[in-house]
Amino acid sequence: MTTFTELGLHKQVLKAVTAEGYDTPTPIQAQAIPHLLEGRDLLGIAQTGTGKTAAFALPTLDYLLDDAQPRKGKSTRVLVLAPTRELAGQIAESFRTYSKYMDCVTQTVFGGVKIGRQIRSLEKGAHVLVATPGRLLDLMNQGAVRLDDVEVLILDEADQMLDMGFIHDLKKIMAKVPDERQTLLFSATMPKQISDLAQQYLDDPVRVSVAPESTTAERVNQGVVHVANGDKLQLLEAVLRDPDLERALVFTRTKHGADKVVRKMMAKGIAAQAIHGNKSQPQRMKALEAFRDGRCKVLIATDIAARGIDIDGISHVINFEMPNVAEQYVHRIGRTARAGREGVAVSFVAEDELYYLREVEKITRIEVDTLPAPEGCEHLVLPTPSRDVRVRKPKGPSRGGGGGRSRGGQGHGGGKGGQKRGRSAKRPGKNQRRRDREKASA
Repeated sequence: MTTFTELGLHKQVLKAVTAEGYDTPTPIQAQAIPHLLEGRDLLGIAQTGTGKTAAFALPTLDYLLDDAQPRKGKSTRVLVLAPTRELAGQIAESFRTYSKYMDCVTQTVFGGVKIGRQIRSLEKGAHVLVATPGRLLDLMNQGAVRLDDVEVLILDEADQMLDMGFIHDLKKIMAKVPDERQTLLFSATMPKQISDLAQQYLDDPVRVSVAPESTTAERVNQGVVHVANGDKLQLLEAVLRDPDLERALVFTRTKHGADKVVRKMMAKGIAAQAIHGNKSQPQRMKALEAFRDGRCKVLIATDIAARGIDIDGISHVINFEMPNVAEQYVHRIGRTARAGREGVAVSFVAEDELYYLREVEKITRIEVDTLPAPEGCEHLVLPTPSRDVRVRKPKGPSRGGGGGRSRGGQGHGGGKGGQKRGRSAKRPGKNQRRRDREKASA
């Protein structure tokens, strides 16, 4: 079994890893880190909770140590792009944790807060910049940051960025980063759009996948309850009163729906808070902190807002509404059964959502069992539809999993960032860099 000490990381990085209590790398860390230390581009298929942040942060920090340089004003050597404020904040915090024994300044920029403070924080530059695409473009347009010194580019949760309509922003950003760079792309799923993106921007990448695409966590006990839309709130109240429920993440498809569920649960004496795109950053952080420390055991979220939630101890995931993009189901239930624990995923399925359930079962290759009604709710539960019943896709445009503008089907290209790079454009791997230094000093 591989240990972190056998991966060849710098001692400062290893010291931080040891201080966090890490000894054995997760599968994606064991597979990805050796390739990244050699400077290879990488396409990683992995869900949140697999340890992928450390998989890209540790070798990146190793590279910064191996080729130490002072910061340049309004510049960065490492750029990490993430779809949401929450995920950007968590990635930045991980970089700061792993770099605590080295000289590395990590800055974070995202929307929802005043831009002036971020402009001032970037004046002296950064070694690592973690950003959401929209706010990064705003800062670039104001001359607060430039990308011509980027040596390592990391795209995290790339499928979600496309679902949220960031493709045009990504194209503009990619046009400003140097061709000579190392590029890492991580995605929870591998639709054609991500394959096209990888082909466009990655150079001969290593592909690492820690689980079959679109499979679900083995330790999640999944079940479905067939219920009319008008009875879902009453059913949810009963489920949330289960004494075995420690902390529940409840998913709705829309921001309005999330707020409505919060109001109804609060009226029933159940403490709940919502997190979605219309909430300000302070509101979102306050809700997350209350959920994390147990003051609020129920968090209602849309898919986009929840992608950055990385909190242990979520015992239940409840799909109050089925996602209309089947892959989102995998992301949702992956929020439970973390850190070796088991979890429960309950889906409320109305008659007009049966198509979405069948799509989920198709991509996960699992037939989800029907659950018995909670005590006192037997009259709310509908009979289980026969497998022979044909269902049609509901009419209306897809919302990309909850409130996002899905423009990901448009082409990828434009600018020098969209050019295929030859091998000569690659920065040398770690061993080659050391050989070059030895020759120079000889």
